[in-house]
Amino acid sequence: MSTTAAQAMVAATARLRAAGVEDPARDARVLLAHAARIEAARVTLIAPEELSHEVAERYDQLISLRAIRVPVSHLVGERDFYGRRFKVSGDVLDPRPETETLIEAALAEPFERVLDLGVGSGCILVTLLAEQQRARGLGVDLSEAACLQASANAVLHRVEARADIRQSSWFSAVEGQFDLIVSNPPYIALEEMDGLSAEVRDHEPQMALTDGADGLSAYRQICAGLAPHLAANGRVMVEIGPTQGPAVAQMMHEAGLRDVSVLPDLDGRDRVVFGRNA
Repeated sequence: MSTTAAQAMVAATARLRAAGVEDPARDARVLLAHAARIEAARVTLIAPEELSHEVAERYDQLISLRAIRVPVSHLVGERDFYGRRFKVSGDVLDPRPETETLIEAALAEPFERVLDLGVGSGCILVTLLAEQQRARGLGVDLSEAACLQASANAVLHRVEARADIRQSSWFSAVEGQFDLIVSNPPYIALEEMDGLSAEVRDHEPQMALTDGADGLSAYRQICAGLAPHLAANGRVMVEIGPTQGPAVAQMMHEAGLRDVSVLPDLDGRDRVVFGRNA
């Protein structure tokens, strides 16, 4: 029996709601657009039309995967961040709106050389280079798959000539000095992992989420390695979990940075710790 797009969406929404998905109607709409290979804004136009067998089958598969909490971004292969669309996969952390707080802080002053520690999808480095046309940047990540994803996003947004992506454990393959160093490191404590949503806990790379300890290991390594690589008057900013501001700010003070401050995100939660070199 044939089904219209509208009927398929209603059924899919019910399935996702029953599975406990947070915004089932939105996800059903986005996934129908992806299955039909159209823009999400055009879903309303095809609502009265019958779905082809091929599209209906593809849609059913997408909804089945979403019902077991595979993130929508992984199913469609992309996620919006700071006005741009980034390619993503299960190999990298999904770009998140709260990370835009770090972008805004970084863009508050000009910079020429930027280092992104734990580059992941490349959303931070690529965005900064796209916004600051004269800047050059280095992005490092322990994951080879993440480096490939970041490189693809650099090409997608036409900054590849100014972006150097390398596999590295923090500063181990980093040379030279930078006037801006940024990072969104793994900051979830091991004991907090069980409290994450299934989408995050089961489908995003563990090494990008947690240090397997107290959630502060990455900041210790970053602060310990800053001195040779941060230019005079250079800035450092790192994303944090909402309870980590005081601890990370103290590390920056102990590393000899000045003007240390904790910046909130749009929800008012501590999100970025900032410091400046002497």
